[in-house]
Amino acid sequence: MRVGYCGLPITNGQVIDTELVSSVISRLHGGKAPDIAGLTSEHLVYSHLSVSVVLCKLFKLFMQRRHVPAGFRLSYIVAIPKIKDVKSMSCNDFRSIAISYIVSNVFEHCVLDRFRTCFSSSEAQFGFKKGFRL
Repeated sequence: MRVGYCGLPITNGQVIDTELVSSVISRLHGGKAPDIAGLTSEHLVYSHLSVSVVLCKLFKLFMQRRHVPAGFRLSYIVAIPKIKDVKSMSCNDFRSIAISYIVSNVFEHCVLDRFRTCFSSSEAQFGFKKGFRL
């Protein structure tokens, strides 16, 4: 039964369109480290509108083929020091962030925007949920 299963049908409200891609790109934060290819969010924010059209077609192809390129899983880790005491530093004095392709981040945000109701998360993730306040 699983061989032919392709998931729920995608409704018109879940289609990734150019407006969504443009909106996600406009919400990108600047001043971040470049990705593996050397691209930053500024490259997309200040690019021609046709880039949103091309990315939209690319993302639709991902959805149609049900395949995301393996390169979208690549990232590199950067250790950022937590400034406490400069005398002695251990592994616990660093936090790490993963830098991934900016285009994969745009795709991720598009999928999250359209399919948010299909995802669930653990209650243990309360600090990372949207709208959470202490």
